Amino acid sequence: MASSSHRGGDFYGAASYRSRDGLSTRQVGGSDEIQLRIDPMHGDLDDEITGLRKQVKQLRNVAQEIESEAKYQNDFINQLQMTLIKAQAGVKNNMRRLNRSIISEGSNHVMHVVLFALFCFFVIYWLAKFSRR
Repeated sequence: MASSSHRGGDFYGAASYRSRDGLSTRQVGGSDEIQLRIDPMHGDLDDEITGLRKQVKQLRNVAQEIESEAKYQNDFINQLQMTLIKAQAGVKNNMRRLNRSIISEGSNHVMHVVLFALFCFFVIYWLAKFSRR
């Protein structure tokens, strides 16, 4: 509540100012109430409100699209993560099997790989030597 010193006069200095949009305030009689008046010249507020509503609807639609896209991306990432976990488990199991087979069969496989590499080296060496002549 305002004090009695503001009665009959300017309510916090608002009566002497007028806004750009056609709004003005003034004191009603001797009370502390304020009366708001809208100039009819600036009466196209309904159009502005309708425009703002359209913009709010557009923003809501954009937010809903962003939300649905985020959910889709999140589901896709979860599926990809599950696929990677399954692939890691498969590789781990295959490495265990390979290690068991190497241990049970001995190092004959390593010797065969080394002999095959030496054989390939000599074949390439002989082809290179005879192709120069």
